[in-house]
Amino acid sequence: MTTGETVLREQPVPGGILTRVAASHIRIGTFQFFAVREDTDSIRQLADHVIERHYPSARDADNPYLSLLEQAAAAQARLVAKWMSLGFIHGVMNTDNTALSGETLDYGPCAFMDGYQPDKVFSSIDSGGRYAYDNQPFVARWNLARLAETLLPLMADAQEDAIALARTVLEDFMPRYEQYWLAAMGPKLGLTEAVEADRPLIEDLLSAMAEHRVDFTQCFRHLGEAAMGPSGEETLAALFQQSAAWQAWYPRWQQRLAEESGSKADRAQAMAAVNPAVIPRNHRIEQAIRQAEDEGDFSAFETLAERLVRPFDDAPEALPYMQPPAPQEQVLRTFCGT
Repeated sequence: MTTGETVLREQPVPGGILTRVAASHIRIGTFQFFAVREDTDSIRQLADHVIERHYPSARDADNPYLSLLEQAAAAQARLVAKWMSLGFIHGVMNTDNTALSGETLDYGPCAFMDGYQPDKVFSSIDSGGRYAYDNQPFVARWNLARLAETLLPLMADAQEDAIALARTVLEDFMPRYEQYWLAAMGPKLGLTEAVEADRPLIEDLLSAMAEHRVDFTQCFRHLGEAAMGPSGEETLAALFQQSAAWQAWYPRWQQRLAEESGSKADRAQAMAAVNPAVIPRNHRIEQAIRQAEDEGDFSAFETLAERLVRPFDDAPEALPYMQPPAPQEQVLRTFCGT
């Protein structure tokens, strides 16, 4: 919502208020606020509230606060796996931007990748790449370790016992994340139930994508078309510049699809339901911001918002929003105002 006022940032800009709606606005940082004050009573009250609001099954566990940590870790693993499956980069994953509800609530310099680059960073403040795309699972685990520290006084009377309990949850995070990642990535390749043996197939595709900076969203969208027949294969081969890696990968994928049940049409439809056609591409966002901020014209924003309500719809009017940026349109840095 615009405020009608001018705000001084790097330069004077129109003021606005972003209203966010979520299951709650409690973050790991909320727990840390009380922990640094050694206010255990408030931590307990906050933990009880989070259990009641988000993880009620923890109430009946032998150790409710350990169960809270376990369920919060599972929620973060599931969320980050979804980000990774869509090429989403949060941008500033500190503990005060990590919601206990497991929702994508706090983000500013976020971005969706165009060309696939595992170590991609957009945030203007992330000079060291701490919050790079491929670092996100590890940062999530680090944040959960900070949550575990705040819950130690509640999980056991003896600190060493509490640390041992917390360590088991943290050590389980990456294997759990990998399971969620496989479950998210498999359907993108047309695999109804991806198994561990499918991991090399997925990882080799990503490696080939990285080699040629293949557009993340377009690649997976076109895979659904290739699942139907040769016409989609030609489009994909062009994206990969007919590389040797692509030519070696494609027959392996076709062989794996042959093991799946169901018709090609059903498979393509299922893939179209998990591989978006339209994402908030950075150059489109920048265009909307510039038009609104510089000219007071919100039409580009409204059209973009309309397209994003139906991300899996590749109707003709959505075509301009499906295209990657031209070289001169590329956005290399994003900011909290994005």
